[in-house]
Amino acid sequence: MTTHHFDPETFFNTMGQHPPALRVQPGDTVVMHTLDALGVDRARIVRGERPNPQSGPIWVEDAEPGDALEVTIVDLTPSREIGWTRFPLAPNVVDPDRATRLPERETADWAIDVEAGTVRLVDPPPALAGLVLPLEPMIGCFGVAPAAGEAIATSTPGPHGGNMDWRGFRPGTTVWFPVSVPGALLFAGDGHARQGDGEISGTGVEVSMEMELRLDLRKRWAIRWPRGITADGAELFTVGNARPLDQALQHATTEMLDWLETDYGLDTVSASHLMGQTVGYDVGNVYNPAFTVVCRMPVSVVDGVRSREGVDT
Repeated sequence: MTTHHFDPETFFNTMGQHPPALRVQPGDTVVMHTLDALGVDRARIVRGERPNPQSGPIWVEDAEPGDALEVTIVDLTPSREIGWTRFPLAPNVVDPDRATRLPERETADWAIDVEAGTVRLVDPPPALAGLVLPLEPMIGCFGVAPAAGEAIATSTPGPHGGNMDWRGFRPGTTVWFPVSVPGALLFAGDGHARQGDGEISGTGVEVSMEMELRLDLRKRWAIRWPRGITADGAELFTVGNARPLDQALQHATTEMLDWLETDYGLDTVSASHLMGQTVGYDVGNVYNPAFTVVCRMPVSVVDGVRSREGVDT
């Protein structure tokens, strides 16, 4: 297995069948530099267009439609000491009458201390003086080229991935994306030093980043939406992206139901009982043109049922 160091010169604001910038073998690791959401690099130089310019695409040999691209997030390291957020809250996450009374949107800088593992506001309001939060790096936007020759804006998540902004996309997490084109064509960018659920202010702590990703394939595993295993290995998850929010939940729930039936051998009734009493849901983003919902299931529960049913583990 090879480790590739990828420091691109060209960045993309759509995910599609752009010429590959790097070719790798299944099992290889890529250590890649990414820009922040405004296209600013680690030297604080603007090198890409907003929003969410992506590094890539990366061609994975032998990836074909009907496979799933496996992306393991090995490490995420902010590559500069200053990130930024926007405030106040996004108007669409509060009641309409309250939205009319929100102040004008502004930008705030955050100091990022990788060694100490902290972030803090550079010029905080008095009520937040002394506020220090843990550094919790995550990927805001990543995914593969969609089907049918589409080029989808990086701001809009879908079955291919995209700007999902779920804080669970952190080191240790494994994600599978449906492969729709030869080579899969992986893109990644929009690193966050940390973020709360929903990205309700429209940003995390936005920063350029060095991302270490291990890439592999699951051949002939025709999934419809992203799937994965959480960083602690405790939960399976599926991701739905759509607007309105309930449609995103439907996609995530359907993908989990299909996973339990096709891979774990459960019938619809059994899977429904199990999901009805054990699922958890996270809101990934409620700011972008499509919203994100994550459906989670405990691995211990699913594996326990599969074992009792006598399905080969």
